[in-house]
Amino acid sequence: MDWSSPWVHAARPIVAFAISLLTLTWLLRSGVAAKILDRPNDRSLHRNPTPRIGGVAMLAGMLCGWMGIDSAQLALVVAATAALAWVSFLDDLRHLPVWQRFFAHFLAASAGVLWLSGGQSWLVLIAVILAIVWMTNLFNFMDGADGLAGGMALFGFTSFTLQAAAMGDAAFASLNAVIAAAALGFLLFNFHPARVFMGDAGSIPLGFLAGLIGFIGWTNGVWPAWFPALVFSPFIVDATVTLFKRLLRGERIWQAHREHYYQRLILLGHGHRKTAWLEYALMFTVDVSALWGAWQSSTDQAILLGGWVIVYMVLTLQIDRLWSGAGKKTK
Repeated sequence: MDWSSPWVHAARPIVAFAISLLTLTWLLRSGVAAKILDRPNDRSLHRNPTPRIGGVAMLAGMLCGWMGIDSAQLALVVAATAALAWVSFLDDLRHLPVWQRFFAHFLAASAGVLWLSGGQSWLVLIAVILAIVWMTNLFNFMDGADGLAGGMALFGFTSFTLQAAAMGDAAFASLNAVIAAAALGFLLFNFHPARVFMGDAGSIPLGFLAGLIGFIGWTNGVWPAWFPALVFSPFIVDATVTLFKRLLRGERIWQAHREHYYQRLILLGHGHRKTAWLEYALMFTVDVSALWGAWQSSTDQAILLGGWVIVYMVLTLQIDRLWSGAGKKTK
């Protein structure tokens, strides 16, 4: 078989979608999924125990879709992703200590960045490693509402796919299309009302892939350095601003909470479904602008990024204002 054939590349995301969908269907119908439940806690926005095994189905879809891709970087991506998925699956089952989880995240990020350094300085490499570790964890922090993390994966990796295809890198485009398709298979079960969650075995690898593939695309000249950050900015901004606000208040940032902006939207009465559609609209707009900006002059790119900084400032301040007003009414 000619694995580099355009027809094979086109079939990969179809295979990934089908495997993700069929695996999840079997897990739910066989009763296996019921053995791994997400039970509500202080951070949760759901009321009933829900299976959190969707990440296993997504990983199965990705591994099948990636078969035969001619890329020297794929072996490292697959190995690191599978290792993180395994550690995260154990965490879903047994709740591993925080230091063990973070050690695995740092090890995977360091291995990927150092192997694919592309002649970057040590200062840049350290910054990228930290960014990937943060991306790995913030994706998990943002996985708290029906359809949200699956939607971000679908929109984000689809944008990676389109940019890679536009640059003529079929193998790299195929790699990303497989992730987006596997996420779509999961999303059909996760949109409100969710029948399954992805769990850490899904959110941790997706965040890691967003960071590592973003770095690979930059070093390969597929997109500018800012492109992955803007594509995934709906998650990055929410998680990062929330983290710094809690740090400034002296709160324990490792404890469960419901202070993310998407959580506030739900608690303000928008609910899971409307919040998801609002987030999808933001993701779509951000990603279209990123795909446009990648082909513009450096001046236009700077204007684009500055514009989004202003937009995010307005959005976060508006939600903070609504949240403050809602709190005063309940006193």
